[in-house]
Amino acid sequence: MEVMMEILRQAGSAAVQLLLSPFYYLCVLLIMLQYMRQTRLERKLFHVRLHGWPGQLGRTVVAGLIVGVLFSCIGLFLGISLSGEAVLWMWGTAIVLAVIRIRYLCFAYSAGLLGVLQWSIGWTQLEQRSDWIGSAAVSLAGLDIAGLLLLVALMHIAEALLVRKQGAKFASPLFVEGKRGKIVGAYTLQGYWPVPMLMLVPAASGGAGDITLPWQMLLGDASLWGGGFAMIGFPMVIGFTELTRSMLPEAKARSTSKGLLAYGLILTALAAGAAFWSPLTLVASLCALLLHEALIISGRVREAAKSPFYVHDELGLKVLAVIPGTPAQALGIEAGEVLQKVNGVRVRTKSELYAALHINSAFCKLEVLNREGHVKFVQRARFAGEHHQLGVVLAPDDRADQYAAPGPASLFDLISGKRAARQRESSSSM
Repeated sequence: MEVMMEILRQAGSAAVQLLLSPFYYLCVLLIMLQYMRQTRLERKLFHVRLHGWPGQLGRTVVAGLIVGVLFSCIGLFLGISLSGEAVLWMWGTAIVLAVIRIRYLCFAYSAGLLGVLQWSIGWTQLEQRSDWIGSAAVSLAGLDIAGLLLLVALMHIAEALLVRKQGAKFASPLFVEGKRGKIVGAYTLQGYWPVPMLMLVPAASGGAGDITLPWQMLLGDASLWGGGFAMIGFPMVIGFTELTRSMLPEAKARSTSKGLLAYGLILTALAAGAAFWSPLTLVASLCALLLHEALIISGRVREAAKSPFYVHDELGLKVLAVIPGTPAQALGIEAGEVLQKVNGVRVRTKSELYAALHINSAFCKLEVLNREGHVKFVQRARFAGEHHQLGVVLAPDDRADQYAAPGPASLFDLISGKRAARQRESSSSM
């Protein structure tokens, strides 16, 4: 009972420390900017808002909090030796990398790079210097890289589960420039979760404590815990961004989730091995960097090898998205389906769709080819003031003149609100 009361007291102190940390709020701010950019892009391309950024932000904050509580409980038994300096090193490295590329705002890159740097300074005499360089070298050399990599691995496992559960819900339709300059339909899947962690650490690295834990830690040196324990707040961030032209959002989320899960499990094994055999730390650090890059590159290669899915063909008009609260949603129309006939008339262009809808202004009957290639019939009364296109966002045709620009390359691009949409040159020159 005394141990649990002390853990709760330490947790309260660490939670206050976490609330005072600027890194958690920085994380929430960056996530908010990403979702706001997505909302502006939807309005620019489709003249409607499909997602509200406040709702998305709220869902990610709540989900991140749940993950933080769960993994804080798991951390009670891991035995990772962290410190306030480790938090500064991880976030400082992440911010510097994000200035170069926003996608580097991932602790896989931070922990991996710190592990390589720690190994590098072991071949130098920097720790013997008496200036700030020597102090920084000593601080870097004292980091528990294996523990940091294990945290990163566990976060990616959590990310895999979140992507599987929520990834498709954050999918946003786009018009993008495909091969040979043709504009095609696509989806961007991006989800970010701020994860507030409370980590149990040896008292020497986190504060004072005089109560010994009654259980054995899974990793690390048991002698470090002889002087008691403490807790520190460690704000983390997990997230992913994927673009697909060839898959449904649900399928892309499942594929991404499998890759993240495999990455997390491999890195967990390497980080746990490094905790018991230090020479493996460099290997684990390099794998954190290289396997993460391989995960991204392999996804791009697979996408490039497939044909675009969200394009019109001789069968009819391909549905890119359905606007919430519209007749199309009530009719059960889904993204990826094909509108073949409207009120008995075959439609292959938007103008034909409009003309067919006006055959009967009070009622519509649709023949739809579903995702499995089967024909289904849906019908519904039409009311004044409803969406003129039933509430479907169709794949782009030859008249589409705007498409999504590439995502913000750097942190500065994101903060500055760099233009999210581009005008097709052939259209703008007319």
